[in-house]
Amino acid sequence: MSDFSADQAVWTSVLKETFGPTVELQDEDGSTEVYDLAAEFEVGGQTYAVLQSPDDRSGEYNILKVVKSPDGDLELATIDDDDEWENITELYDEMTFPEDDEH
Repeated sequence: MSDFSADQAVWTSVLKETFGPTVELQDEDGSTEVYDLAAEFEVGGQTYAVLQSPDDRSGEYNILKVVKSPDGDLELATIDDDDEWENITELYDEMTFPEDDEH
């Protein structure tokens, strides 16, 4: 996967329009947790969702891929590729906290 820049990304709201401002995720143990859907963006034809725990005030977030299931439903999937994870988290930081360009 190549590096992306903020000007190649587009903010989206597909999940928010479908599910509302929160999503429920189930972990390996079967426990369900609710997360705020902080942001969504698309880059390189792939959509990503930025999730935050409503109880976490530290500002930490998790980014998941938005994928379509075989029956056409939207699902969230972890980013297993380390390079993709690094590129996408850096891109989100760049989109959220752009450096000031002084010209």
